[in-house]
Amino acid sequence: MKMKRSPLVTGVTLASLLALSACSSFNQLTGQSESVEYKSTVTGEPLSIPPDLTQASDNTHYRAPEGVATLSAYAAGQKAQSANPADRVLPQTAGVQVMRDGALRWLVVSEPAETLYPKLIEFWGNQGFTIQSQNPKAGLIETDWAENRAKIPEGWLRSALGSVLDQVFDSGERDRFTTRLERDANDKTEVYVSHQHMEETPTSDGTGFKWVFGKEDQGLNAAMLARLMVYLGTDQQKAAQEIKGATPDAGPATTTQLSSGQASLMVNETFDRAWRRVGVAIDSARFTVEDRNRDQGDYYIRYLDTDTGEKIEQQTVFGRLFGTRNAAEPQKFRVHVAQQGGGSEVTVLDQDGKQLTDATARRILTVIDKNLKGTQ
Repeated sequence: MKMKRSPLVTGVTLASLLALSACSSFNQLTGQSESVEYKSTVTGEPLSIPPDLTQASDNTHYRAPEGVATLSAYAAGQKAQSANPADRVLPQTAGVQVMRDGALRWLVVSEPAETLYPKLIEFWGNQGFTIQSQNPKAGLIETDWAENRAKIPEGWLRSALGSVLDQVFDSGERDRFTTRLERDANDKTEVYVSHQHMEETPTSDGTGFKWVFGKEDQGLNAAMLARLMVYLGTDQQKAAQEIKGATPDAGPATTTQLSSGQASLMVNETFDRAWRRVGVAIDSARFTVEDRNRDQGDYYIRYLDTDTGEKIEQQTVFGRLFGTRNAAEPQKFRVHVAQQGGGSEVTVLDQDGKQLTDATARRILTVIDKNLKGTQ
């Protein structure tokens, strides 16, 4: 937990920190507080254009909104919509099964993607997130950054002071999640959850702070899957047991080899497992996915390469008026997964399907390789 850098912190605030810390420790020992309680750091309507891998917020200190979606607010809305109390008690839900491959977990839901997709939108709102972008065609939902307020001490004093403490205390951490849906061969829907993590750290000269990307926590992804199971109607204890007790696939451990000259990534897995893991790696890397074609083995992405050494200039007013190309516009690529013997090969293609071997293609594969190893 961090204290927000404000010009004045009163003695009452300092005293409250000690009281809150004590109360928080007691609650954690007695199991009365949850370890995840997100509050979105974004207000207003979701952005119409999702950020790409290399883009970051202009604001180095994400501001918390005045109000967020909560479970209580959602329940109140549901109560107003339903005149029959029986409709709100143990509603029937489709079967949910937990699958696991190494550290990677996902859900298989006996429900069509068309009906499951809007439920996932509501789920993330109930968890305290705003939706940054959604792409039903690609089966993707991306949240905005949110702060885990559970990492800030709880207690009666925080409840009494409310927004005063929210303006003073900050966890110094942010998370944003990506949810991806896949249809399986049995007309069920696979649900994958990944996230990006950022931490506020001092600058090298010690005069300020900056946000840097941290390591993805597969345990946090599993926790959100358990919450999603409960939201879909699974008993809370059963959801926790199934997430914890999910048996990993019996397949071999994932190993990858990134070629230096050919710009290809070899994965020692069959196509099905490679397709699954590459998709999660793309989500974790926060590439912008426009579409995918499993039959062809292609993920259609957009990527802005800022490491070419060339100066990237924003499009001018005249350029926008007369239709000239924006030098800072992300380019379209395909990440192609193909069976190669007992393993799979991952390559980068251009829009016409031609394999690319330049530095940009190698950078894309390097990022995918790094995130593939993060699910081990």
